[in-house]
Amino acid sequence: MTARILTCLVDEVENLTPDVFRVSLMGRAEAVAHAPGQYLELQLDDETWVPFSIANAHRGDGLIELHIQHWPERENSARLRELMQEASRLTLRLPGGDCVLDPDSTRPLLLIAAGTGFAQMKAIIEAALASDPTREIDLWWAARERRDLYLERLPREWAAEYPGVRFHAVSEIVPEEPFDAEGVSGHLGRVDAVLGSTLKDVAGRDVYLSGSPGMVYACVDVLASLGLDASRVFSDVFAYAPRDPLVPTVGSLVKQREASK
Repeated sequence: MTARILTCLVDEVENLTPDVFRVSLMGRAEAVAHAPGQYLELQLDDETWVPFSIANAHRGDGLIELHIQHWPERENSARLRELMQEASRLTLRLPGGDCVLDPDSTRPLLLIAAGTGFAQMKAIIEAALASDPTREIDLWWAARERRDLYLERLPREWAAEYPGVRFHAVSEIVPEEPFDAEGVSGHLGRVDAVLGSTLKDVAGRDVYLSGSPGMVYACVDVLASLGLDASRVFSDVFAYAPRDPLVPTVGSLVKQREASK
C-alpha cells in the first residue's frame, strides 16, 4: 500500500496504566486501510513524525487503535501526551512497515513482544483468528513486572476462547499473585533466556518479534539454535536496525554448549 497523509478524529484517550494509554482514532475506512502488523506516523509538528504500531486489524470501520508508552523524561513523549489530551484531530501518515501477517501462510505463529510491542502482535492475532479461529498461536509478552502487561485480560480471553492460542507472560519481577491458568503460563527472567530454557523446536513456525533491537536480536540468536527458518522470521527492527546476518547460522545456545565442552 502507498503511504498517505490524512486527518483523523480523536475518539477516545484511555489510561491503561500510569505509563501506557490507548488512543482510538476515527477516519474514512478506505483511507485508514492497512495490513496487520503495519505502523503509522503521527505528526507532532512540521518536521516531526513519530511512529506507532497500529494495534488493531483493519475491519473496514475506520478505527485506528494505538498503545502509547509515556516517558516523562522524553520531550516528544510529553508533547505527545499533551497533544492527545487537547487535540480533536491528528494528522497521520500510513501505512508503513513490511512486518505483516502473511495472508498465504497457515503455519503456527510464534509472536514475541516486549512492552507496547504487544500492539503490533494484537493486530496480527486479530487478523489471524478472523481468518482461521483454529490457528495455532503462541504469544510471548515480556515486561519488567506484571503491571506492565497493560492489557493482560485480552490474551487471557483469547486463550480461553480459542483452543489454539497460548499466552506466555514473561516478567523480570516475581508477580505477587499466581499467573497460570488454562492456556496461560507465567515465566520469570529475560525473555530470550526464558525462550531458550522453555522452547525445544521452532521449525515450521512463522516468527514475529516486536521490541528494541537488543531484545529482538537476542531472541533471534536463541531461536537460531532451535530450528528457526531465516525466511520465516519478521520484525520491523530488521529494516531500521539491520545486521549481517539477520539470523546467525549457529545460534547462541549452540555456541554456549560448544564453549562449555
